[in-house]
Amino acid sequence: MKTRGGLHSILLIDDDKFTNLIHTKVVERAGLGVSVKAINNVPDAIAYLSEDKPATEQPGIIFLDINMPGLTGWDFMNLYNQLDDRYKANAVVVMLTTSLNPDDYQRAQQNGHIVDFLQKPLRVESLLTVASRYFSEGE
Repeated sequence: MKTRGGLHSILLIDDDKFTNLIHTKVVERAGLGVSVKAINNVPDAIAYLSEDKPATEQPGIIFLDINMPGLTGWDFMNLYNQLDDRYKANAVVVMLTTSLNPDDYQRAQQNGHIVDFLQKPLRVESLLTVASRYFSEGE
């Protein structure tokens, strides 16, 4: 197991349930020993993040789709920015998308909470890279 200090949970936000299932399996295959929560819309994701829960249940990494019906990944970021800092203190947000729009990439680069912009599908190597970049090596 490749544990990372401070990384206990990963949140997947994507409207496609099959994509969430595949990405959950990728997280499991990475062997990080983290819990995974998959949510398929922005309001439920914001509600989940706003719940008082132990630090070990707060996501360390949020993988966020951009193009979702209703509220988009950008709408999520607007709402996320309004959350109390205690709900987002240790989380890094990674855009995980099929978008090839350079404007989306540029917008992600300018957002202080988005640390990376990756193409779907999530891969074990990409997940491990993000985890090692933002979370210290565990035991």
